[in-house]
Amino acid sequence: MKQALFEQQHQASWQAFARTVEALHKGQAQAEHVVHFTQDYRRICQHLALAKQRGYSYPLLAYLEQLTLQGHQQFYRHKSPILAQLLAFILVIFPSTVRQQWRCLAVSAVLFFGSFALMGILTYVFPDLIYSLISPAQVAHMENMYDPAQRLIGPMRQRDHQDDWVMFGFYIMNNIGIAFQTFASGLLLGLGSLFFLLFNGLNIGAIAGHLSRVGYSETFWPFVVGHGAFELTALVIAGAAGLKLGAALIAPGPQSRSNALREAAAISIKLIGGVIVFLVLAAFIEAYWSSSNNAAVSIKLWVGCGLWLLVALYLFASGRNRYATQ
Repeated sequence: MKQALFEQQHQASWQAFARTVEALHKGQAQAEHVVHFTQDYRRICQHLALAKQRGYSYPLLAYLEQLTLQGHQQFYRHKSPILAQLLAFILVIFPSTVRQQWRCLAVSAVLFFGSFALMGILTYVFPDLIYSLISPAQVAHMENMYDPAQRLIGPMRQRDHQDDWVMFGFYIMNNIGIAFQTFASGLLLGLGSLFFLLFNGLNIGAIAGHLSRVGYSETFWPFVVGHGAFELTALVIAGAAGLKLGAALIAPGPQSRSNALREAAAISIKLIGGVIVFLVLAAFIEAYWSSSNNAAVSIKLWVGCGLWLLVALYLFASGRNRYATQ
C-alpha cells in the first residue's frame, strides 16, 4: 500500500487518538476515552509497525512514534480498574453492540418469540398438540410444579428457603449452558442457532399454552414473567450472536471466511458477555423472587412488566451517545 493511501485511511483515527491523549494529560478525559483507549493505543502501535515494515517516510514514522510514546505514558498512568471496565461494558459497549446488530437480533427474536406465540396459541386451542413435543410424564411434572395447591411454585419447589442460593447457582449453570449451546451452534452455518431458537420457542410456548388452558395461569405467569425479562432476552441475544457467526461463514463478502469469522466472533463475544450478565440477574430473580409466595399475584405481574420495560429501555437507550467498538 502506498503511503498516501495509508495516511488517508488512518489520519482521522490518529488525530482522534492525539486528542484523547491530550485530554488524558490535562485530566479532562471523558468516559469514552477510558473505554476505548487500550484498543486505540494498540491500533497506533500496529500502524507504526506497518509503517516501519513498508519503509514509509521519516516524518510519518516520527509522528507515529510520538503518538505511541504519548499513548504508552498515558496507558501506564491511567490504567482502567476492572470495575470501571465492567461498568463501561455494561452501560455502553453491550447495549450499543446489541443495537448495532439489530438485523441478527430481529431475526433471532422472530424465530424465538414467533414460535413461542404460535405454539402457545395452537396448544391452547388444540390441547393434544403438546404431546407432539413433550411426553405425558413431562407434562404431568409441569402440571405438578405449577399446581396452585402447592406451597412453593416452580422447579424443585420442595426446597427450603435457605437453599435458594443453591438454586441460584443451578439456574446460572443451566441457563448459561442453554445460551452457549444456542450461540456456539451458529458455527454450523447458523443452522444450529436457528434450530435451538425454534426448539426452545416451541417447547416453552407449548408449556405456556397448556398451563394456561388447564387453569394454572395465576401460578405460571407470575413465576416466569419476572426473570423471563432477562432470561428470554438473553436467549434471543445468544441466538443473534450465533446467527452472526453463521452469516460470516455463508456470506463473508470481499474478505476471506476466516477473516470474516474472526470479525464476527469479536462482535459475538461482546454479545455473549452481556448475555452472561443478563442470565446472572435472571437466576437471582428466579431464585429469590419468582418462587416466593410472599408477594401477591398482581404485584408479581406488575413487577414483571416493569422489568420487561426496564430491559427494553436499557437496550434501546443505554450508551446511545457512544459507539460500540468493532
